[in-house]
Amino acid sequence: MARRRQIYEGKAKILYEGPEPGTLIQYFKDDATAFNAQKKGTINGKGVINNRISEFVFTRLSHIGIPTHFIRRLNMREQLIRQVEIIPLEVIVRNVAAGSLSKRLGIEEGELLPHTLLEYCYKDDSLGDPLVSEEEIACFNWCSHEELQDMASMAIRINDFLSGMFAAIDIKLVDFKLEFGRIWDGDYSRVILADEISPDGCRLWDINTGEKLDKDRFRRDLGGESEAYQEVARRLKLLQDDDNGPGEVLDMSAHRSRLRSPVKPKK
Repeated sequence: MARRRQIYEGKAKILYEGPEPGTLIQYFKDDATAFNAQKKGTINGKGVINNRISEFVFTRLSHIGIPTHFIRRLNMREQLIRQVEIIPLEVIVRNVAAGSLSKRLGIEEGELLPHTLLEYCYKDDSLGDPLVSEEEIACFNWCSHEELQDMASMAIRINDFLSGMFAAIDIKLVDFKLEFGRIWDGDYSRVILADEISPDGCRLWDINTGEKLDKDRFRRDLGGESEAYQEVARRLKLLQDDDNGPGEVLDMSAHRSRLRSPVKPKK
């Protein structure tokens, strides 16, 4: 088999040249990072789980009219995606105070926000992905006003859909990040959802216990990272296909007790 040409390697994924013009192959790694790669490690089977969860979420978002880069899953760790020009912004969608918001503003973690909050971060690891304003986005022309409006509108729709989807399986969607890209048709471009949606980029808490089912288990040295990711996939009913290879994706029934340090919900 001819060696594929690597286009890009990030903290959690590798992009390879796709089989057709305008396509890429997205490979999900088990590597885990936190605090802008200051903390590094491995979560066994994470790439497999994130591939399946992201496929599931992107497919369902396409059903409600959200355009995405996802074409199809190729195997346990790879997806075929559209090649896009990534907009250098992360859109952070917050429903509950947590993480950097709590630290920055002194709001107790777990406090429900008065309304959904959108934040924007400039994608630059060397700068720590700093928070930026809409005025700064316009000043430095990272995207047009129309593109920013499109991203904000899609982010709100995605949040509404995912909040309901996760609530149905007793998971609270606390916050999550989105990335968008441009696809071109001659001189005309449009914005579509890119990257991934998985426990790597979402805060997901068990509604009944407050138990963390996301990368905060790695960030905060809580342990049970693999089991938490698998629990999300299990609740989404993604661990029943025959292609779940041994040692990669396991049935959670024997492992749920290994999750520890739950946070009790506020009364």
